[in-house]
Amino acid sequence: MNTYPGDIKIFTCNAHPMLAKQIAKRLGVLLGLSAVTRFSDGEICMKIDETVRGADVFIIQPTCPPVNENLMELLIMTDALSRASAGRITAVIPYYGYARQDRKARAREPISAKLVADLIATAGADRVLTMDLHCEQIQGFFNIPMDHLRGVGLFTQYYQNTISDFSNVTLVSPDLGSVGRARLLASRLDVPLAIVDKRRPKANVSEIMNIIGNVQDKVTILLDDMIDTGGSITNAAYALKEKGALKVMACCSHALLTGPAISVIEKSAIDELLMLDTIPLTSEKRVDKIKTLSVATIFADAINRIHDGISISTLFE
Repeated sequence: MNTYPGDIKIFTCNAHPMLAKQIAKRLGVLLGLSAVTRFSDGEICMKIDETVRGADVFIIQPTCPPVNENLMELLIMTDALSRASAGRITAVIPYYGYARQDRKARAREPISAKLVADLIATAGADRVLTMDLHCEQIQGFFNIPMDHLRGVGLFTQYYQNTISDFSNVTLVSPDLGSVGRARLLASRLDVPLAIVDKRRPKANVSEIMNIIGNVQDKVTILLDDMIDTGGSITNAAYALKEKGALKVMACCSHALLTGPAISVIEKSAIDELLMLDTIPLTSEKRVDKIKTLSVATIFADAINRIHDGISISTLFE
C-alpha cells in the first residue's frame, strides 16, 4: 500500500524526453501534460496542462548540454509545480551538471555544484534522485533528501553476459579520483585493479604519467563516470596498449561527448565503449564502437520505492 497519498506523475522538459517516456512506461503511467517553449528573447515559458494538486511529482531532467538551458528548465518547472500545490516534487537528474566544480581547487574559484544544489531546493524540490555523481561528497551539498543510484550493477551484468573468462581481465581506473568506483566494479567481477596516474595541466587536458599495476597481455576495462572531450579516456587507452594490453574496453555512466569526442574515440585504441543513457545520444554520435545500456528500469524502480516509502538500497546490490 502506498505510504504517499498522491498519485505518481511524471513530467519532463526538453533534455531527455525519450528516457522520461521509457520510465513512465515502466511505471505504467502517462507522461504529464506540459509545454516548454521560448519567448522571442529566449526566456523559457512553462505551462503545466493538468492538475497536480497533492500529487507525487517526479521531473525527469538531466542537466546535460546545453547545461544552462536544461538547468533553467528544471528550475522553472519545479517552481511551476510547487505553485500548483504538488504534494511532493522529486527532481530526477540522471546526470548532475556542474559536478566537477565541487571544491575550490584554486583561489577565488566558485563551488558551483553547491550553488546548483541550493537553486534546486530553492525552486521547490523536496528531494533529488541522481546517478553516479562525479564526486560523492556532493550529496552533502543538499539540505533536502538525496538518493544516489549507481550504474555499476548494469556494467557488471553486461560484462558477465559478454565475457566468458575473467582470468585474463584487469579493471583500470583512468585516474586516482575514480579508484573507488573502479574498485567496486573490480570486486564484483572478481578481477585485479590497475590505475592510470595522470595530471591535468588545465581543464579538459590530461597527461599520462604512469600505469600502476600489471596490464601486460591483459584484456582491460577502463571505467570512468563521464567522458567529455574524450581526451582522458583515449590517452589512457593508448597508454594501456603501449604497456602491452591485448584489448581495451571502456565504460562510462555519462557520455557528454562534446567537441571532437566521437572522432577522437573512433580513431583511438578503444575497442568498445559502453555507456549508460543518462544523456541522450544523438544519431550522429551512434558509431560502431559505442554501445548503450538503458537506465530506465533502475530509475523506475527507484521512483516506485520512493513513492511507496521503501528503501532503495537493494538497487545497489
